[in-house]
Amino acid sequence: MAVIKTIGVLTSGGDAPGMNAALRAVTRSAIFNGLRVKAIYRGFKGLITGEIAEFKTQNVSNIIQQGGTVIKTARCQEFHTPEGRKLAYDRLQEEEIDALIVIGGDGTLTGARIFASEFDYPIIGLPGTIDNDIYGTDSTIGYDTALNTILDAVDKIRDTASSHDRLFFIEVMGRDAGFLALNGAIASGAEAAIIPEITTEFDQLEELIKFGFRKSKNSSIVLVAESDITGGAMHYADRVKNEYPGYDVRVVILGHVQRGGSPTAYDRILASRLGNAAVDAIIDGQRNIMMGIDDDQVVAVPFSKAIKNDKPLDRELLKVLRNLSI
Repeated sequence: MAVIKTIGVLTSGGDAPGMNAALRAVTRSAIFNGLRVKAIYRGFKGLITGEIAEFKTQNVSNIIQQGGTVIKTARCQEFHTPEGRKLAYDRLQEEEIDALIVIGGDGTLTGARIFASEFDYPIIGLPGTIDNDIYGTDSTIGYDTALNTILDAVDKIRDTASSHDRLFFIEVMGRDAGFLALNGAIASGAEAAIIPEITTEFDQLEELIKFGFRKSKNSSIVLVAESDITGGAMHYADRVKNEYPGYDVRVVILGHVQRGGSPTAYDRILASRLGNAAVDAIIDGQRNIMMGIDDDQVVAVPFSKAIKNDKPLDRELLKVLRNLSI
């Protein structure tokens, strides 16, 4: 195995609060261990185009509290092709980068796994996504911050819902995962959450009405996970207007506000721990793994497991939400 002298680091896919904390941890841990660090701007796209700069300790000063990613992120269709990945590999060789740490979600880890297998190249992944949908880690970098952003928004919306006796459908992110919607509903005291994990099992709107979730309340809030499976908040609002015209319905789509903002203490600590562990893993000769957190312990998860397996949702939380929404 070749001696590792220089580590490359990039952020890819959707931005998530805490990515900068992870970048800081990777950079400083690598330098502490006598390694050079090269930051790759705009994800895999920047790897192909050569937007690469060496990072020193001062490059990551005063960024731990910042949202987004200071080295930018971008989608890259070219990296989906063998020709594009070959250009990326040639750039790594040209820059004398011996190993790569990638920070991103499912798509980022999938691309990293393909690239690593094609070129027998050492890559370590960090789970950076607000969706919390990566298998093998209790939490992903950015999830806790997004959850708190949702909580703050719902608290404000409830003031209006109560004042006007309205039913609000609030759409939150999560792709095809309901972690943000379900836990956001519990934390904010919402009456219900509509999530993709159970949409195909029964009609969630009929269940809400059948259980009389507004019998003892003048206003109600329902969190809906954005997804082609659920149809989103507008779908359910239209159904209520048609099927239950007695309700005064409003829709709020939180959108990209959930991605931004200063990361919470939890996300900063998680990102710092995982970034430091990623450098240690490279030094130890590990490759093709994602660093995650399990029962507050840092763990190494093979790319194959992190990508192929669906992260299970704790169904006990559905019971908690139902019991407390009366």
